[in-house]
Amino acid sequence: MFYLLDLAGVAVFAVSGALAAMHSGLDLLGVVVLASITAIGGGTLRDLLLNRHPIFWMEDPWPLYVILGAALLTVGYVQVLPIPFKALLIADALGLALFAMSGAQLAERTGHRALVVVLMGTLTGVGGGLLRDVFTAKVPLILRQDIYASAAIAGVALYLLLQRIGVPRAVAFGVSLVGIAALRLAAVAWGLELPRFTPP
Repeated sequence: MFYLLDLAGVAVFAVSGALAAMHSGLDLLGVVVLASITAIGGGTLRDLLLNRHPIFWMEDPWPLYVILGAALLTVGYVQVLPIPFKALLIADALGLALFAMSGAQLAERTGHRALVVVLMGTLTGVGGGLLRDVFTAKVPLILRQDIYASAAIAGVALYLLLQRIGVPRAVAFGVSLVGIAALRLAAVAWGLELPRFTPP
């Protein structure tokens, strides 16, 4: 089940990358490339930093198949139907939560300190979107006011804290997973943002 959810997260992020590529006027190859970068960029950066080889999508090619299928379906879908932005926002929040927690667990299993676990979890969740924004010449979402990376940081920190006070790992994982998704969805629904700092 966890593996299938992971592939679902890959598909959602691939759709996000494909839509960004089409909005920027890229050709079909550009759409597939940007979908790939968005879907597996965070996990790739995580594996490189943690010195995990082979990188996850080289060991298991299914994420690449999912990306290709999601990108092509997105191109076909937008030709005939409107983009279901609300459904994508919900799926994106779930994907962020799942990727952040899976990245945190990988770092945790390799014996890294809490701060590294938080950073690797956050990078896994938001790294692909950061690369997507850079490639499409936008200010990355994680550097704006949106509660996105901050939701991942809070969720992974909660996961570690719950374990520290004796909560079983599986329970801590589930609570934190739901917490990240809920915080992100609440931010979207109610327009919650981090404070903006401007020069006097």
